[in-house]
Amino acid sequence: MTKDKLWNANYIKIWTTNFLVHFAFMLIVPLLPLYLSETFGATKDTIGMVLTGYTLMALLIRPFSGYMVDSFPRKTVLVVFGFLFFGLFSGYIVAGSLLSFAIFRTLHGIPFGATTVAASTVAIDVVPSSRRGEAIGYYGLSNNLAMALGPALAIVLLGAFSGSYKALFWVSLITSLIGLLLELSIRMPHRDYVPEKKVLSLDRFFLLKGWRQAIGIGCFSFSYGVVSTYVAIYGKEELGITGGTGLFFGLCAAGLILSRLTGAHALRENKVSRNAAMGVSVSIFGYLLFAALHNPIGYYGAALIIGLGNGHMYPAFQTMFINLAEHSQRGTANSSILTSWDAGVGLGVLTGGLFSEYFGYHSAFWAAWAVNLFGLIFYFTSIRRHFESNKLR
Repeated sequence: MTKDKLWNANYIKIWTTNFLVHFAFMLIVPLLPLYLSETFGATKDTIGMVLTGYTLMALLIRPFSGYMVDSFPRKTVLVVFGFLFFGLFSGYIVAGSLLSFAIFRTLHGIPFGATTVAASTVAIDVVPSSRRGEAIGYYGLSNNLAMALGPALAIVLLGAFSGSYKALFWVSLITSLIGLLLELSIRMPHRDYVPEKKVLSLDRFFLLKGWRQAIGIGCFSFSYGVVSTYVAIYGKEELGITGGTGLFFGLCAAGLILSRLTGAHALRENKVSRNAAMGVSVSIFGYLLFAALHNPIGYYGAALIIGLGNGHMYPAFQTMFINLAEHSQRGTANSSILTSWDAGVGLGVLTGGLFSEYFGYHSAFWAAWAVNLFGLIFYFTSIRRHFESNKLR
């Protein structure tokens, strides 16, 4: 039936917008540690602190982003922050010192955090309620494709432009502009905006019912933050893998895409807890492999396994947040999972930098596995039972 159509024009537009935002992001993220090291002579712990600023700002803005998209026209919020996301890429091009780069990078976290909250909420608004769980799963494919193509193309561009990182910044700038233009063309369903009458509470900025899910997703993102940030420089310095970053993220994305495609049907049938259990159970082996095997088999094999696990885990956890929230808190639910993810990634980036500098890369990767193991145990002892007892739909 037409009313149950998932891939309508607006869903395709927001799906593509999300792909372009994350492509612009992923094009430069894996190579930023190398850029900071080669261009400014930054040490590992300094790199960690510089890159953590971006995540910290995204983390701080996301609770307010959820409130904004629940209280104001969502398309307006999306476009305003989409414009800022596009504009701040120019800062990377003109930055002539480590300090100025760090300032632009840190500020860039604000529009990224708000844009991703607004976009994911718009994606839920423009699909039929009967296809919502499925839509969340497919929507994440746009992130996964960006993860696969961004790092791979970055390596190609870096070679084509004789090692010029600024060429990558220009491509990200143009890509984000295209995303902004697509945002402007989206048609939103009618929604009445009623002024907030009740006293503002913490639950308007963070979904308190989802605090267990937040701890779990924070543990899983901590592990991903460590591995994804330092995989390129670790591969080059420890394993002699100079051009393998693109393949690593490509394999990770392949796992993500495969698991999202196979898990989408289960989400449509509301088998949320099962999908999450499968995801957290698989990903733990990926981080163990990466920490234990210091060779290309561990390096690339872990990428595929981590992707398979996260592809089941993340959309299931996002559906948990949505299903625990009232309809009027849809933006808050989306911002809550993204805030939790950012908090974990930020701690992972910072901790990974400190551990790598003072104890070596292997200690950082074992720490990532240990935190992931804690998240898995917490899921099976608390998170799953709480969700099944408190879900609203």
